[in-house]
Amino acid sequence: MSAHDELKALLQEDIRQLDMLAELLVREKAVLASPDIQPLQEITPLKNQVLDGIRDRAKQKIRVLVGMGYTPAAGEPSRFIRAGGLSELHELWKEADTKMRSCQQTNQNNGRVLGHLQKRLTRLTDIFRGASSQQKLYGAKGQQTSVSGSSILASA
Repeated sequence: MSAHDELKALLQEDIRQLDMLAELLVREKAVLASPDIQPLQEITPLKNQVLDGIRDRAKQKIRVLVGMGYTPAAGEPSRFIRAGGLSELHELWKEADTKMRSCQQTNQNNGRVLGHLQKRLTRLTDIFRGASSQQKLYGAKGQQTSVSGSSILASA
């Protein structure tokens, strides 16, 4: 298989896997919006498996490009592909890059939602324990201090 064909196959597999990752991220978003987050435990390993494949192919693509004359210090591989007149590969590269950026954005959004859910759960847990982080008192010098279960309010 020529380097051109190998790179084309790697890019096509990346695009297929990125479509799968986008579907998983949409499912993850739906789970995060629902009260039952149990399905999240099924989605996470699938996401990690897809990402591992994408990372492995990224290394393979660089090896193939180096074999074609690309030097990693030269900058973006897409420039090398475009400069080589490989328009089909350049289009596949751009499509994969666009899908990757879209997946990254969706993943960041899901991460923010997950962060908010974790903060909410922490606050609820604190309330149940009777140690709300929202309770504040003023110290001797006028500074605000949080009340915790171990704070001494007064001594005789």
